[in-house]
Amino acid sequence: MREMRFLFKPMFESSSGFSQVYSNFSIHALNQRKMAMEVEKALAATPGGDTIFGKILRKEMPCNFIYEDDQCVAFHDINAQAPVHFLVIPRKPISQLSKAEDQDEALLGHLMNVAHKVAKKEGLKDGFRLVINDGKDGAQSVFHLHLHVLGGRQLQWPPG
Repeated sequence: MREMRFLFKPMFESSSGFSQVYSNFSIHALNQRKMAMEVEKALAATPGGDTIFGKILRKEMPCNFIYEDDQCVAFHDINAQAPVHFLVIPRKPISQLSKAEDQDEALLGHLMNVAHKVAKKEGLKDGFRLVINDGKDGAQSVFHLHLHVLGGRQLQWPPG
């Protein structure tokens, strides 16, 4: 990465039109590296047992909730992947979406509704992305169901 930055730097310094391309290239490379780290964490994660989200819900770890009710909480992600990135997690410890049961239907709908409400409160008037990672192949790194809400910039597609 450093070598590429050094090789391209003179060209970008001389032409103002390329400086934005260089900046976008650097941001893209950094995002790719962050995603690779998330995949590594997901490959090492295993379902079962206590999670960081369980500790947050029991208030064993400090966390500033941006939303809270009797079914779920929402808080900003400490490893933000967008200008606005928060999580919505149920109080009920469902390990992953594919493990949810029919009786969880209302809760799952509630989580999406809360995601919508908090996104509006967080100023995401031009849209947002809702992501649920499920299992190892879905890059789930914490086995407690959680919805990622990302926005505040134009997001790229495809995401993975």
